[in-house]
Amino acid sequence: MAFDVRTFGDPVLKSRASPVKNFDDSLEKLVEGMFETMHEHEGAGLAGNQVGRLQRVFVASFEEEDYVFVNPVIEESSEEKETLAEGCLSIPNVPVDIERPAKVRVTGFDVSGAPVEVEAEGHLARIFQHEIDHLDGVLILDRTDRESRKAAMRELRERLVGQTPA
Repeated sequence: MAFDVRTFGDPVLKSRASPVKNFDDSLEKLVEGMFETMHEHEGAGLAGNQVGRLQRVFVASFEEEDYVFVNPVIEESSEEKETLAEGCLSIPNVPVDIERPAKVRVTGFDVSGAPVEVEAEGHLARIFQHEIDHLDGVLILDRTDRESRKAAMRELRERLVGQTPA
């Protein structure tokens, strides 16, 4: 069952998610629904906050491989940084340049509670960092420079003004 994706302005997106304590059927159903939602919206990752669940869980898909992280932690990140445009399902069609470490090592658990550790670089590292930011209540607009944030906010406002009531 797919979920609605929460969008910019929803307070859940600025809230820090709580650690998952129970690795049970409800967590499995949440993860299944998150994958379905992510694929339906053609996203690369999706965090619990984005579907209104304040639980520290995210899903990601990259190069035909699916990832699930419950209670993820960035254990290490490289000093080397990369600046690239990032988009977000919660701020649709408003990419902004974000500087992030080029490599990270992320630990956590899978849906059954087994430990998981992934060393990622490039785009996968960026996806993981983006989703962990969501779990901390941080959006891409919080990570970009002032001018990019102002331009993105202007675009969002213009879009809202241009909408007609259903």
